[in-house]
Amino acid sequence: MTSRIFRIILGRLLIAYGAVMMAPAVMAFYYQEVTTSSFIIVGLFSILSGLFLHFVGGSEGRMGVRESLTVVATSWIVTVILGSLPLFISGVVPNYIDALFEITSGLTATGATVLTDIESLPRSILFWRSMTHWLGGMGIIVLFIVLLPNIGIGAVHLFKAEVPGPTNEKVMPRIRDTALTLWGIYVGLTIIEIILLIIAGMTPFDAVNHAFSNMATGGFSTKDTSVAYFDSFTIELIMVTFMIISGVNFTLYINFWRKGTINVLRNTELKVYLFIIFSSILVVAGTLVLQQEYQLTLALRHALFQVTAIITTTGFVIADYDIWPNLGKMIIFFLMFSGGCAASTTGGLKVARLILLVKMGWANIKQAIHPRLVINIEVQEKVIEPFVLQRVARFFFLYIFIFVFGSILLAATGLEPFEAMGATIACLGNVGPAFGTAGPLSTYAEISNLGKFVLSWLMLLGRLELYTILILFIPQFWTAKRNW
Repeated sequence: MTSRIFRIILGRLLIAYGAVMMAPAVMAFYYQEVTTSSFIIVGLFSILSGLFLHFVGGSEGRMGVRESLTVVATSWIVTVILGSLPLFISGVVPNYIDALFEITSGLTATGATVLTDIESLPRSILFWRSMTHWLGGMGIIVLFIVLLPNIGIGAVHLFKAEVPGPTNEKVMPRIRDTALTLWGIYVGLTIIEIILLIIAGMTPFDAVNHAFSNMATGGFSTKDTSVAYFDSFTIELIMVTFMIISGVNFTLYINFWRKGTINVLRNTELKVYLFIIFSSILVVAGTLVLQQEYQLTLALRHALFQVTAIITTTGFVIADYDIWPNLGKMIIFFLMFSGGCAASTTGGLKVARLILLVKMGWANIKQAIHPRLVINIEVQEKVIEPFVLQRVARFFFLYIFIFVFGSILLAATGLEPFEAMGATIACLGNVGPAFGTAGPLSTYAEISNLGKFVLSWLMLLGRLELYTILILFIPQFWTAKRNW
């Protein structure tokens, strides 16, 4: 492995990250908060560390897949550790495991929290939590490619290592152009949502924080009762709209601009994604009306918001779905596995993979009846290559294995079985709120330090699609002479 290119890129990232941290430092200084010095100290430490790594890096060398995976994984781990320090040093979060959990949840756009009195927190901390969502939602490495573009072919490997989904489309010939366009769309949509939320009645501070969280499909709020605090259907409708938008493959927006509406609406993943959302809303609303005697309008309102928040892995809350009828709870639970579309800001398995898994399952059933039958699996009239299908199947198996293993570990810490499974998939799928102890009206504060540590790793695994983290623990990855 070429350590020089690793040091240079990590150094540049730390410089940029430290500069970003100065935004909450300025806010803390303006409001004369206790967090001022902690943000400045950590920000300067990040910048100076980055400068040191950059200048001792030497010549850049060649970046292959191994370097790219190492850079991405290390960058996320380092930014989590540094990002958690202001919370801990300032004393706002006195337990470092809690601070680590909180910022891991922030950068991975999970939205799970250990904080119980959110409205009493310094504004700079609330802003930093939401900013970590926004940075991690589209990807800190993708942003890095935009800001510091002169890394050559290595940008392609970095992009593929971080962007979630079974495929990583460049869309444009140059990877920097793709990254720049994706971030341009992301920023534009965020600004539009901020303006709409202010018009709908939020203060500018609340609007910025909720728009940052919403566009990243994160879920951190400035209020203890999340979006329920505002009790405004207009605000909920705005947020639902942008949740759905954020859950769509962002490359479709580029294609929409270039090719028009008709081609985009033919996208199979988009149609299945919307079908899952609206069919789940109808079923959940039906169970609320029939089994809990909800008024139809209230049932539709709660189902619309919570179904959308869960499938897009946003995790905002306006209702306690933990007390819903069993059918409604099970739909919420399974939606935590789904997630949105590939190359979106959502977590989960992704709808694209679910489509291929269903098609593979159906093909296997037909081949069991007709063993000599040759079946090509197609999506949008394109035959999917066997290696892609194998990769999806392996990913699904590994995802379920980690879910089971994580659930067992959490159950060993004292959680009830369903609570353990809920917390595991809520963190692995980057959803946020789960059930029971970590339910929609609770926090993860009651979970043991060991449990929080396990969940923090699950959040990173889910955000980086498993392999980018797991491969670091494979000895052959480090000892192989070939740099792929």
